[in-house]
Amino acid sequence: MDHRRPTQTCRRITIVSASVGAGHDGAAQELARRLRDDGFEVDTHDFLELLPGMLGRVLCRAYALQLQVAPDTWGLLFTALDRFRPLVAVARGVGRLAARRISATLQPGTAAMVSTYPLASQALGGLRRRGLLDVPVVTYLTDMSVHPLWVAEGVDVHLALHPVAATQAEDLGALGVRVAGPAVPPDFRPAASAHERRVSGLRFGLPCGRPLALVVAGSWGVGDVGGTARDIAASGLATPVVVCGRNTALRDAVTRAGTGIALGWVDDMPALMRACDVVIQNAGGLSSLEALAAGLPVISYRCLSGHGSTNAAALDRAGWAPWAHKPEELTALLAASLSRTPIALSAPPGDPAALIADLAAGRPLTPGLALVAEAS
Repeated sequence: MDHRRPTQTCRRITIVSASVGAGHDGAAQELARRLRDDGFEVDTHDFLELLPGMLGRVLCRAYALQLQVAPDTWGLLFTALDRFRPLVAVARGVGRLAARRISATLQPGTAAMVSTYPLASQALGGLRRRGLLDVPVVTYLTDMSVHPLWVAEGVDVHLALHPVAATQAEDLGALGVRVAGPAVPPDFRPAASAHERRVSGLRFGLPCGRPLALVVAGSWGVGDVGGTARDIAASGLATPVVVCGRNTALRDAVTRAGTGIALGWVDDMPALMRACDVVIQNAGGLSSLEALAAGLPVISYRCLSGHGSTNAAALDRAGWAPWAHKPEELTALLAASLSRTPIALSAPPGDPAALIADLAAGRPLTPGLALVAEAS
């Protein structure tokens, strides 16, 4: 990508993410890696740490507790934020509380600022709209479904994973929408051979000779993950391999139930995915995109209320991952997925980091795709 190298006076990009789960940070890290390979200096910041006092930590802990203890209430709040403008205004106000500190992160030579988190987009868009930020702002939409909080007035460009997400963003009034595809590290790829697949399985103590269904539920391991493992085991089609993340209680429960293989935090997800045959997910986040890039079929099941369900619907509509609503549907989709040859995800044209680099260097962006036509 030498032809994209920035000039000496315009070679720094700032990315603002948030340590809410792992999806927003994962996308930010991959964008940063690609941009550094392209010759940019990249600064990354956690939006939660830019909020006043302990507010960021409180919000993160409250969100995690809500998903673990009363996930349906998150779905209600998510819907309310979508429908009631006063609540949206409050959420946007929280985003703007970090605006001053975000502005202070701007280093000399910064050519663009990027957000991978909705409230960070609200803060950056507000600064841009009020003339307090004189560099372009990009929102990278990490979800397949687009909530109104993702769209902030003042943001110059919105980068979407797929035409389905791009159309939703446009319908909400987003400007400069482009389809750029997922920001997934290159380590997520199909196994090169049966031998590599077996070696990967041995690393995690997985059995050979039987299909393996990898169950993912984010870094916090939230949702009815145990129920998913039971339903997979009851189908008789595959052995559940449950990634419990940092949720030790979930790992203990799955182990006691004997319905599958329970793993804790996994440092090498690419290798684990190369050992498995299908992924079952409940949130529609980064793990889904990583699995597709690794050539694994993905099924949505027992989805979290709120963003889990809206992401599942968008993934289904895009043709990337069917949504099983009942155990019998899961069994049918498992059978169909295990009978086909894995195919790596065919990403839409364009690279989000390359589009950010073009914007930072003042180069014209390629025209947006015919979003409605492609998404229908």
